[in-house]
Amino acid sequence: ILADDMGLGKTVQVLALLAQAIAEHEQHADNTDFAPFLVVAPTSVVGNWANEAARFVPDAKVAVVGASTAKSGKSIAEMVAGAHLVVTSYALFRIDEAGYTEYGQLLQERSGQAPVDDASGVPPAGWGALVLDEAQFVKNAATRAWKVARALPADFKLAITGTPMENNLMELWAILAIVADGLFPSARAFRDLYARPAESGEDTDAVPRLRRRVGPLMLRRTKEVVAAELPQKNDVRIDIPLNPTHRRIYDTRLQRERQKVLGLLEDMDKNRFTIFQSLTLLRRLALDATLIDPDEYAGVASAKLEYLVEHLPSLLSDGHRVLVFSQFTGYLRTISRRLEAEGIKHLYLDGATRNRPQVLKDFAEGAAPVFLISLKAGGFGLNLTEADHCFIMDPWWNPAAEQQAVDRIHRLGQERDVHVYRLVAEGTIE
Repeated sequence: ILADDMGLGKTVQVLALLAQAIAEHEQHADNTDFAPFLVVAPTSVVGNWANEAARFVPDAKVAVVGASTAKSGKSIAEMVAGAHLVVTSYALFRIDEAGYTEYGQLLQERSGQAPVDDASGVPPAGWGALVLDEAQFVKNAATRAWKVARALPADFKLAITGTPMENNLMELWAILAIVADGLFPSARAFRDLYARPAESGEDTDAVPRLRRRVGPLMLRRTKEVVAAELPQKNDVRIDIPLNPTHRRIYDTRLQRERQKVLGLLEDMDKNRFTIFQSLTLLRRLALDATLIDPDEYAGVASAKLEYLVEHLPSLLSDGHRVLVFSQFTGYLRTISRRLEAEGIKHLYLDGATRNRPQVLKDFAEGAAPVFLISLKAGGFGLNLTEADHCFIMDPWWNPAAEQQAVDRIHRLGQERDVHVYRLVAEGTIE
């Protein structure tokens, strides 16, 4: 597991490893095909891998698989033939599992060498490496993506994630079961020996024991160690009061949802989804009343949006560039419409954006000073050091995911002080 803090060049480290593997293969050329590295990444990051490879390993042949075999009409073997690096998304990797397995076997046959591994009795795989970028995507052992990643044969598996554990220790087990299968006998044993004792606090030695066991298989560096030269990050929380009309709407709805939720707490498991719905509704309402009912509340202003629009002109006039994050795409679209009305140039990226590489390129080249980004589309894998100010419009469920968004700009390559503004609706669920 390569678990460096966000922004310390994990992608470049993998490309350096690829370059070394290519050099060693050419040095010992014996007419065998190079066993390519397969990188599986979130859809929004696939293009970034291709760009970084072109920059740092220009002689490597890169194949980006951007469509399923059924849609493209080609096999995996046809799409990636001769590549040193193959990049695809988690969704396509899952869909074409059989194709990736078959291509590995094909490479093995072409090599003319199929030595049997003494431990398993199975010939080694044709893929040189399976690299799982943003590996928290496979932190749940119940998902198909996890099962596919664990089963795919590869000589070497590497998980890349700045957050190898977001919610509980079982997520760490899930990743280790892919990259170091057999390190722990089973999920149940791991839970009994480490997870429960550590999380309950009943065994103070559980975490140190786990660290000793995992230590040889995890590389983790912090910004303090690696990037002491990074500019300062100023991170402030700004409490913003709702306007009177918005406050009345929120308080009325709060009483209704509170009564509903309190009546459901006796059976949390059964009512978990309904409770979650109520909490999400209140979070959306705290942000902007029109997210609940755009017709009834059309004239109710969002105090956070007013704050943003009030402060952007002075920042932009001083030459700063700004990222604006929200997990609610409906709110991002509202911000976009308001910025258009104010004549403020901006770019927009969410999970539905199709031309992501072009949008990112446009921002890098200065096409617009403001970039609106959703959590799903831009919370990870992007390098946006052109910006130096960041507005987080709504607190997120997971602080680790929120921090990843901030680290889009506070990372290696940033030359200016970074300013982060976390906007919180005063007196609300936020």
